[in-house]
Amino acid sequence: MSVSSTFSEITHPPAPEIHASHDVHDHPFYQRHHFETAEQQREAAGFGMWLFLLTEIMFFGGLFMAYLLYRNWYYDAFVAASNSISVPMGLTNTIVLITSSLTMAMGVWAAEVKNKKLLQIFLLATVVLGFAFLGIKTGEYYDKFAEHHVPGASFSIADFVNPPAGSKEKPLPMDMAKKTEVYFSLYFAMTGVHALHMIIGIAILIVLLWKSNSGVYTSGYVQPIENFGLYWHFVDIVWIFLFPFLYLINRH
Repeated sequence: MSVSSTFSEITHPPAPEIHASHDVHDHPFYQRHHFETAEQQREAAGFGMWLFLLTEIMFFGGLFMAYLLYRNWYYDAFVAASNSISVPMGLTNTIVLITSSLTMAMGVWAAEVKNKKLLQIFLLATVVLGFAFLGIKTGEYYDKFAEHHVPGASFSIADFVNPPAGSKEKPLPMDMAKKTEVYFSLYFAMTGVHALHMIIGIAILIVLLWKSNSGVYTSGYVQPIENFGLYWHFVDIVWIFLFPFLYLINRH
């Protein structure tokens, strides 16, 4: 290497290699800058959603475990208390929720086939069915309040110590009748947390419905609809377990 060429490299260093910025790549508008492809973003979001659902399964699993444990300890009290819950209202809510799961699944399909009108129809139907579920649940809660079966200072065991005339229930001893409050504590905790998930889900549904007006979810960007569908189906599955546990086991 000659002295002149070395001097030239010092005074005029080679231009740095220029890589095309990720921002200039040809990618969909919804792809975030830290993902190489839209498919990678979709898989990452789906994986995150499943992790979230796993934590939810562990949370509800603890409640179900508590229910099974106390049911084993206070079996007669749990049977008598569960017989006071309205099966027709619970069954109606089960049908409503399963139907909402179907409309949500159809909403995901509508987003995937890029049909904006059908997507909005199915999302709106899911919202309406969600409100119907909460309305029926509110009626159930009101009945328990009127019967003084809400745990607390006004809780009454009179119906379990002296069942109403014509009832198929057997009178419970005083100490076992007091344990019915444990059943109702779990009943309101489990159904209340489930209802909270429904309220959150309906709020998200309304946002998705509003944003769907712009056509954003029928342009190939279906990830939010798909992930929310997983959430809604999970809430439905939880109820499928709650219904037989709280309403049907050992029913007359």
